Amino acid sequence: MTQVAITDTTLRDAHQSLIATRMRTRDMLPIAEKLDSVGFFSLEVWGGATFDVCIRFLNEDPWDRLRSLAEEIRETPLQMLLRGQNIVGYRHYPDDIVIKFVEKSAENGIDIFRVFDAVNDIRNMEVAISAAKKTGAHVQGTISYTISPVHTIETFVAFARELASLDCDSICIKDMAGLISPHAAYDLIKTLKDEVGLPIDLHSHSTSGMAPMSYLAACEAGVDILDTAFSPFAGGTSQPPTETVVAGLYGTPYDTGLDLALLTEIKEYFDGVKEKYMGILDPVSEKIDTSVLIHQIPGGMLSNLVSQLKEQNAMDRYGDVLREMPKVREDLGYPPLVTPTSQIVGTQAVLNVMMGERYKVIPKEVRDYVRGIYGRPPAPINKQLLAKVLGDDTAVTCRPADLLPPELEMRTKEAEELGIVRKEEDILTYAIYPQIAPKFLRGEAEEETLQPAATAATSGSGVHAHGMFNKFKVVVDGEAFVVEVEPTGTGEMAVAAGDAKPAHASVEGGISSNMHGMVLGLKVSKGDAVEEGDVVAVIEAMKMENNIHSPHSGIVREIFVSEGDTVGAGANLMSVY
Repeated sequence: MTQVAITDTTLRDAHQSLIATRMRTRDMLPIAEKLDSVGFFSLEVWGGATFDVCIRFLNEDPWDRLRSLAEEIRETPLQMLLRGQNIVGYRHYPDDIVIKFVEKSAENGIDIFRVFDAVNDIRNMEVAISAAKKTGAHVQGTISYTISPVHTIETFVAFARELASLDCDSICIKDMAGLISPHAAYDLIKTLKDEVGLPIDLHSHSTSGMAPMSYLAACEAGVDILDTAFSPFAGGTSQPPTETVVAGLYGTPYDTGLDLALLTEIKEYFDGVKEKYMGILDPVSEKIDTSVLIHQIPGGMLSNLVSQLKEQNAMDRYGDVLREMPKVREDLGYPPLVTPTSQIVGTQAVLNVMMGERYKVIPKEVRDYVRGIYGRPPAPINKQLLAKVLGDDTAVTCRPADLLPPELEMRTKEAEELGIVRKEEDILTYAIYPQIAPKFLRGEAEEETLQPAATAATSGSGVHAHGMFNKFKVVVDGEAFVVEVEPTGTGEMAVAAGDAKPAHASVEGGISSNMHGMVLGLKVSKGDAVEEGDVVAVIEAMKMENNIHSPHSGIVREIFVSEGDTVGAGANLMSVY
């Protein structure tokens, strides 16, 4: 029984879970010095989706954010969430990119690397862990926790031993969907402490409502660190509240020793910050949802799933998608649902429901997962799905990154030719997000509009505000009515509806997008001959690449969109006849 330390996640996972990672750096810096004075074990401030959202929506340089926070926070270790071979993206990157990214992260201020892999494949973590150790940083090897017929205490402990063999300094149990029960938390942590011996951090979400109870059970089992978030950004799909956990453990053998009065001062600051973002806070994200024990969708994914369905104008299918999720997960061998597997399973579930036929459309990332590109699945993949994806090919059995040639030199050359390199970190930004980084690095990106909920509704203004109701005065037969209209698109991949290319009605030979998304690539040009089934375009939707196949043969007569355009579901992309 020992004093428990606290890692606060407010500046990373908490706002990723509740407001789709939209907190700006300018709202973090004023409170940074006070956060530094609390005495936390660490502050999680970087990694996860912060990198993507900064350059895609906030027009912020994530490296600048890290450096700015490191200048203000000098006593408390800064921590990041690193997706192993995925780094901060959604695919595997070559080893040279992973190593350089880790080196630059440490150089810019990261002291603790929490390294995980979505399917707990140690091969996908080795290079990142080794690179982080070489910088002298603390490495927290991470178990992606889940519940399934193939995930047991024995399998988790065996994985923790593998992490310990790589010289990890501590072990994190990453319970991203809030699934761990008090009994399971006690048994797993007690066994890990007895058999592995490294310090243990329990990271959970409040989605199911069990997290505070599980945290107390974890303390009784000897946990060393608990992850929490300040109460304005806690609860629901986020972590348990920092102040509540500190107060609850006061006077016990696990007393954190933190000053509740100081925490309350900081909490009051975040009360004000939350008000600024109320317009993009979906109420679903703040609710306790015990159905997570069935569908297992993690905190950050649940709010984004809602926004994805809104983008596709399909919120009425929300229940159907939740029911489809566990079926897809079983088909894919019970992967833990954490980025990128949560997006892989979630997007496939959405497509299965939207298309009215299971696996009628299979995104590139799902195909890659089935082929073994993301690593070894925890259980065998459904045989019919495997046959459909592989055909006559065979699945990958080696370490997936061994198939990737070095990229750093090539990406450096490309970035320099594009004229977007002002510092070495810009090359990494481009290497990780080659589609969206150039616009940002050229200074052409714009910050997503953010309006306080209290001022978002302006009568007759037609102002677009993500996730907020706009009021309009409508006169019918001389009688005035005030109506509220809610714009769709509030999540991480959301785009204002007015920005999407409209459908071109009654176009001869029209080939349309089957979902709302961004045109990532056009595979044909005007005048090209196309055969039925050919891939003519690639749409990025819900973080996945989706091929658009021509339903008929012909000649490309007209192309209505350009790469980078946002299109609505049903919008014609081109005319082929």
